[in-house]
Amino acid sequence: MTDRVLVTGISGFVGGHVALELLRQGFAVRGSVRDPGKAEKVRQALGRAGADLGRLDFVTLDLTADSGWDAAMDGVRYLQHTASPFVTTMPDDRMELIRPAVEGTRRAIAAALRAGVERIVLTSSVASIYYGHDKSRTAPFTAADWTQLGGPNVNAYSESKTRAEQEAWALMEAAGRRNDLASINPGSIFGPLLDDDPGTSVALVKRIFDGSLPAAARMAFVVVDVRDVAAAHVAAMLSPGAGGQRFPIGDCTMTLMEMAEVLKPALPGHAAKMPRFEVSDWLVRIVAAFDKEIAANVGELGSRKKIDGSPAVALLGRPLITADEALIAAARSLVAQGLV
Repeated sequence: MTDRVLVTGISGFVGGHVALELLRQGFAVRGSVRDPGKAEKVRQALGRAGADLGRLDFVTLDLTADSGWDAAMDGVRYLQHTASPFVTTMPDDRMELIRPAVEGTRRAIAAALRAGVERIVLTSSVASIYYGHDKSRTAPFTAADWTQLGGPNVNAYSESKTRAEQEAWALMEAAGRRNDLASINPGSIFGPLLDDDPGTSVALVKRIFDGSLPAAARMAFVVVDVRDVAAAHVAAMLSPGAGGQRFPIGDCTMTLMEMAEVLKPALPGHAAKMPRFEVSDWLVRIVAAFDKEIAANVGELGSRKKIDGSPAVALLGRPLITADEALIAAARSLVAQGLV
């Protein structure tokens, strides 16, 4: 009998790629969607990517509601909990992000524990690792680090990811099953789209080469390819030694200007619209007073955080896809999807 995996948030960028990787490896996938109308779009996207749709089914689940979770776990051997709210413009009420992230994690893990699921893999983020620390730190952040809630520049998203991951580990500890959980903590996720939804990270690439960023702020991001993120999820599910571990994952750290310099020769027809220089921090701060998306990240100006992703590389047993390739794949798929 084919092992079944529940993938929460299958309509998301990460969830879709995790499902695709699982289907390629022969698993049956049960994908959760909040809106049942999205199921067919997901099915079509995975079909275009070459997935065997005969091993795919869907359930409707809401991170903020109790109904359906136990039924969704019926016959499930593994849980991939990728569902979590992700935005770049922070809400006025931080709990709009924190509550569904934490409560959804609690519902997913509690239901998995009741069902006796063997291994749970949580999609977390570097946002739960490297915020709220002294800005002068130059040493790479590791799996042993946690975002310091209450520290400087911890926005609602970072707090939501930190609290959700901490809730997951606390639940597993209380159940005596810490080693049956693994978390994947990616940086900013790029790479090829499966459909016409650019999501949040790939939307940044769109802004770089569609003319909406004539100049680049001095902000830097840990870059990782979604295909590596998906592969790491599956490897963490199957590797006995991955249990009880956190896996920060990312190829390298790049500024917006460095991203633009990678994309210009790859998409020469769009090069004229890409940023030509970095803008002064003081000007970004002025603009931030009128732009919530910029305001949410202004504390990161001039910061270049790094991570130690070597455990994730060891988990995969191969080098990561390069940041350049991830960015170019994202950009080309934006063009292919008619989004630019």
